[in-house]
Order: sequence, then C-alpha cells, then structure tokens
Amino acid sequence: MVTLSNISKTYKKGSLPAISDISFEVNKGELFGLIGPDGAGKTSIFRILTTLLLPNSGTATVNGFDIVKDYKQIRKCVGYMPGRFSLYQDLTVEENLNFFATVFNTTIEQNYNLIKDIYVQIEPFKTRRAGQLSGGMKQKLALCCALIHKPVVLFLDEPTTGVDAVSRKEFWEMLKRLKEQGITILVSTPYMDEATLCERIALIQTGKILSINTPSNIVRQYNGNLYAIKSLSMSKLLHDLRENELIESCNTFGEYHHISFKNEFQPGQNELIEYLMSVNHTGIELKPVAPTIEDCFIQLMNE
Repeated sequence: MVTLSNISKTYKKGSLPAISDISFEVNKGELFGLIGPDGAGKTSIFRILTTLLLPNSGTATVNGFDIVKDYKQIRKCVGYMPGRFSLYQDLTVEENLNFFATVFNTTIEQNYNLIKDIYVQIEPFKTRRAGQLSGGMKQKLALCCALIHKPVVLFLDEPTTGVDAVSRKEFWEMLKRLKEQGITILVSTPYMDEATLCERIALIQTGKILSINTPSNIVRQYNGNLYAIKSLSMSKLLHDLRENELIESCNTFGEYHHISFKNEFQPGQNELIEYLMSVNHTGIELKPVAPTIEDCFIQLMNE
C-alpha cells in the first residue's frame, strides 16, 4: 500500500540532512506508527509521501502510484492532517467541511457514514469559527476534513500533540474505528506510550530508522535486564547512579529511574544499595521492571 525505498532528503543545499536512506512498507489496512522526537524526520517523510516535498534520492509509492510521476492520483486518494492546525480559522466548522468536500468534488452527505462518529461530537459547534474551538475540537474537525473524500490512505502528523489526555484517548479510539472500515493509517507521534496502540511501528531518530517491528517484538528485543530505582532525593540519585561504575545506563521514567548494570550476570544490586546508603540516600527501592518502548528507543539510540 505504501512503500519507501532508500528515500533521502536534505535542506539548505545539502548541508542539513533531514532523512537518510529510509526504507519501509506499510500493508493495506494497517495502523502504522512513526515514533520519534521532534526533528527526527517524521514530517519530512509524510510530506514526501503526500507529494508536498520531493526527495533528493530514492523512490516511493502510495496505493501503487509513484510519488513523482503520479502525484495527481495520490492527492486524490490520500488524506493528510498536518501537525499544525491548517484549516481556515475564520470559517465555521460547517464552512470548513463544505469547502474541503467541494475541493474533492464530493459532499458531506455522500461520505457522512465515514465521519459520522467524529462529526456528531463537533456538530453542536458547527456555526462556531474554527479558530475559536478547543484543541480537541480542532483536532476532530481536521480529521473530518481529511476524511471527507473517503481516502484509502490517511496520514496523521502528530495529531495528538497539544491536546489533553482525554482527547488523546478519544482520538485513538476513532482511529481504531476508521481502521475497521479498511483505511490504511500512518500516524506519527513523539509520545512513546502511543506506540503500543499501533500494529507496527518504526522508531526514527535524526533521520534514520532504528527499528521496525510490532511494539511487543521491539520490547522483546531489549538487550539485558532492567531495574527501577528511587530514593527520597531523586535528582541526587540520578547524579550518583550515572557516576557509579556498576551502572551501564540510567534514565528517568516518572517516579523512578530505570537502570541497567554493566555485568547483568552479577549485577551487584546489594553493592549498589550499600554505596547509595553510604552517600546518604534514604528510602531506597530497587526492583526488576519490564522495559517500555521508550527504554528500547534509548538503547537503540545509544548503540
């Protein structure tokens, strides 16, 4: 359905690489996640696949169409929701929907079944200007506009950035329902916890793919054992752990620090606790923990 083969893109006359030698495939009807921090290259990939940006090298197809030769056909069959709210702020909800329907030579009524579950949530505000909507409502309106022409592939660039936790959850539930209707969905996000909501993910950093697999398989590929540790002085604990010769890695995760030992066969948990007590740490808790996608991302990034 979507294929990329050795796609590269640079800016500023080649002095600033955005993505380097990117290759992956997305299957028909799949919910595929592109996971990485800001500046990793996610938007550049989406803009190339939606024919808004030309790559410097490599080839790509969407729904069997070449992104360079067949750009007109691609624009008819894809929906694109950019990271920034890009609808007309001075038009009402209803006017925005009618405008995008007209652009694609269709009507709201014609494809209403596709957007019904989303539209009923914003319908009470249909006469309100888009610029006056909350973040969550803007997000739902933008999704409706991207779906109004019944695309076969939907590209969503960081759709949950800047919205509240409830709206994030609602949005992912909407995506699951859209997938059930046969739409292929590519979604990018910097939120590692959203990775588990995708069927497959590609972890990307500084324009390069670190790993592509199902979320569960990526977690299974984590190399070594992981522990969670905390004390009553977390900032001092972070410094002391990173200075300790027993520790391979140490990163903050919520109320704990996640650590791995250099010697996983004789990790030296007791030795570490004795050392921490000797430098005046109290309330120390150390326990084994299952790695998260974020743990895997950090390990792959440091390889």
